[in-house]
Amino acid sequence: MDNIILTGMPGSGKSTIGVLLAKALGLGFVDVDLVIQEREGALLQKILDRSGTAAFLEIEEQAVLNLDCRHTVIAPGGSAMCREGAAQHLSRLGPVVYLNVPLEELMRRIQNMSQRGIAMEPGQTLADVLAYRDPLYRKYADLIVDCPPGQPLDQTVQLVQTAIKECGLLR
Repeated sequence: MDNIILTGMPGSGKSTIGVLLAKALGLGFVDVDLVIQEREGALLQKILDRSGTAAFLEIEEQAVLNLDCRHTVIAPGGSAMCREGAAQHLSRLGPVVYLNVPLEELMRRIQNMSQRGIAMEPGQTLADVLAYRDPLYRKYADLIVDCPPGQPLDQTVQLVQTAIKECGLLR
């Protein structure tokens, strides 16, 4: 196993769980959203506001396609799996773990929808985005880890580690 890719909706904990998982496993960590912000010189929401969703998805896909790392936990943006090229590249980099968080919990966690930098079209709700993306997350996932409301972060990290070990993806 070279890398572990954590995928899921905005608010699913990819970045937070990713840092903790990387620390627990002695791996590096890459947050693709931060890579995009650094490359573009702007926050995600500013990029979306000035360029639109389609252009943002292209920027995100290019950031993912440029990833070339080893021994790293990777947290791509929630919309990375919306682009076939990005999704396939992530799948080649290592096992993809879908952090499956219920809609109600996502809504509780995301208090700043208008500033969060979520790639969604005007008029779309978080429920609409989840309904579109969930099948994509499942399609590319090697593992699905259910994250019930109120589950402590350390327990989620442990569940991810256990699932990866049980599938023989972690040595």
